[in-house]
Amino acid sequence: MDLIIKNIKELLMTEDKPRDFVAGAEMSVVNRIQNAWVAIEGERIAGYGTMENIPNTNCEEVDASGKLVLPSFCDSHTHLVYAGSREIEYTDKIRGLSYEEIAKRGGGINNSAKKLRQTPEDELYDQALARINEIISKGTGAVEIKSGYGLDPESELKMLRVIKKLKETTALQIKSTFLGAHSVPLEYKGRQSEYVDLVINNMLPRVAEEGLADFVDVFCDRGFFTVEETDRILIAAAKYGMIPKIHANELDFSGGIQIGVKNNARSVDHLEFTGDKEIEALLSSSTMPTILPGAAFFLGMDWAPVRKMIEAGLPVALASDYNPGSSPSGDMKFIFSLACICLKMLPEEALQAITLNSAYAMGLENDLGTITIGKRANLIITKEIPGLEFLPYAYGSHLIDTTILNGKLITKN
Repeated sequence: MDLIIKNIKELLMTEDKPRDFVAGAEMSVVNRIQNAWVAIEGERIAGYGTMENIPNTNCEEVDASGKLVLPSFCDSHTHLVYAGSREIEYTDKIRGLSYEEIAKRGGGINNSAKKLRQTPEDELYDQALARINEIISKGTGAVEIKSGYGLDPESELKMLRVIKKLKETTALQIKSTFLGAHSVPLEYKGRQSEYVDLVINNMLPRVAEEGLADFVDVFCDRGFFTVEETDRILIAAAKYGMIPKIHANELDFSGGIQIGVKNNARSVDHLEFTGDKEIEALLSSSTMPTILPGAAFFLGMDWAPVRKMIEAGLPVALASDYNPGSSPSGDMKFIFSLACICLKMLPEEALQAITLNSAYAMGLENDLGTITIGKRANLIITKEIPGLEFLPYAYGSHLIDTTILNGKLITKN
């Protein structure tokens, strides 16, 4: 053994028999061990138990007296590679303009696309690296990052190459997603079908040739891409082995959930507009419903009907949607708080949603999301706190003491 954390007040999310995800009533049940230890060998969890049976070793020790240890947060939906910021649109929102109205004026995604096209790749990497280091310090151990602010072949490839470099140069587990169909660029206004053809016939083959994307995504919603266009893109992407992850039902009942299920999407994300038909479709699938409460909070939108979804037997994942326009934060502890305060999730349900279920939404459930022997040792040690409930309760407090990634101490706050 290389490292052992001892005297843990409470070790959370232990699991002897690995599961892909948890759903329905099971989301409220979190395995806990009090007065515990957990051991790490190399990059992996080697064992855990109560202090009564802690092994004798000569390895490095960390004393976690009064502290909790839990799996690092998994953030399965972000856009954290972007150029600059969009705080001017923030004041437009305060004045009452909607997300769609700002987009129609050339703001929104197209504003970010203009900035990104003008930003050199190395500068884009430096900006993204600063955000990566920030989210690591806040407890994130795995993140999915999308393209989608290029909206032309060269700029989309530039974004994906930056994501690839982040994969190679940081300790985070990173999954990349090609989101060329994030919006229709201004130069294709009135010619949306031609832009879809460009995504399918030009961008997808080039992304696949360089091996730059694990997933493919489409913004299937009112004012963006139709169900038929989404279906075309996903069918084309499947030929290259790209697994779908869909933006769906943020602005309306768009059919995005159903088309995601039809194409075996790993997740469908946003879901503010989710009714009985959408829940029925999800129940018959292996697609993970993923809620992005940071965007609903920032945009002043209705909250996704999470209680109804869980009570119907669905699993739920949570992610930050870290992006410059509608959720400019990658703080997963704040997402934890929003889930409890605004979505009425129990702390245990929210914890499952930001660890194991979000790991599943990235295809990382076999490696992350629980304290399981053999899984990657990506862990959080909290500061001294009363218990799990205090994490979402103290929504503005920085409560992460230490981040461990791949078995190594990364940050000590």
